[in-house]
Amino acid sequence: MKNFRHQHQRPKKNTLIIGREAVIKAMQEGKQLDRIYLQSNVHGPIIDEIRVLAAAGLVPINKVPVEKLNSYNVSNHEGCIAQISKIQYQDLQQIISFIVDNGEVPLFIVLDGVTDIRNIGAIARSAFCFGVNAIIIPEKGVGSLNEDAILTSAGALEKIAVCRVGSLMKAVDDLHLNGIKVFASEMTAEKNIGAIDLTEPCAIIMGGEEHGVYPALMKICDDRFSIPMSGEFDSLNVSVATGIILYEVSRQRL
Repeated sequence: MKNFRHQHQRPKKNTLIIGREAVIKAMQEGKQLDRIYLQSNVHGPIIDEIRVLAAAGLVPINKVPVEKLNSYNVSNHEGCIAQISKIQYQDLQQIISFIVDNGEVPLFIVLDGVTDIRNIGAIARSAFCFGVNAIIIPEKGVGSLNEDAILTSAGALEKIAVCRVGSLMKAVDDLHLNGIKVFASEMTAEKNIGAIDLTEPCAIIMGGEEHGVYPALMKICDDRFSIPMSGEFDSLNVSVATGIILYEVSRQRL
């Protein structure tokens, strides 16, 4: 088994965009960025322009100390470095329309607060194997889909559609408007996963292991379910739980 513990390496220089003007130009040209690292104490009109373009393009901004930027071993970063995305993000509505036009039954995984990239990679691997149409992630509050995430997904993140949205609440509304039911995995839910009809168009929300699904998001779900366990333990690892849930979806649909 590969050991991923020490594989969080500095990004390669050819994946970085260095400097304020260069980052602005990249966004204006429509280049997809994974995120932007801004020095925490920089201000001014050009920084405001970066923030506006990033918001329009759903590009997360991380405010970091100058030491973080210096660690990339590049010169003249001007307090701004962007990382080019390894993932080509897709528009959620376009994905839904494509699925429906092809006569498929939609199946989505929604990640809420899942920050460990190893879990995200493992989820993507299971999602691709079980025929998930797309993974939906928020602009903020999710682990970076970088080279480490792709490595742990065995390349699945480069094969499955990923939709990055500004708001998971709005994404759920969009799913509902398209006739897609949204279910949440919740360890204390009374209803067993086997009692949920997963043969219909649906999306499954998986929450982070520490806080679970955001309460406001849980409220607008169509239903919630738990995975039955015989042993007494707090919860399953989120990537393991996702694999079990997707197996149940596959079992019902087959």
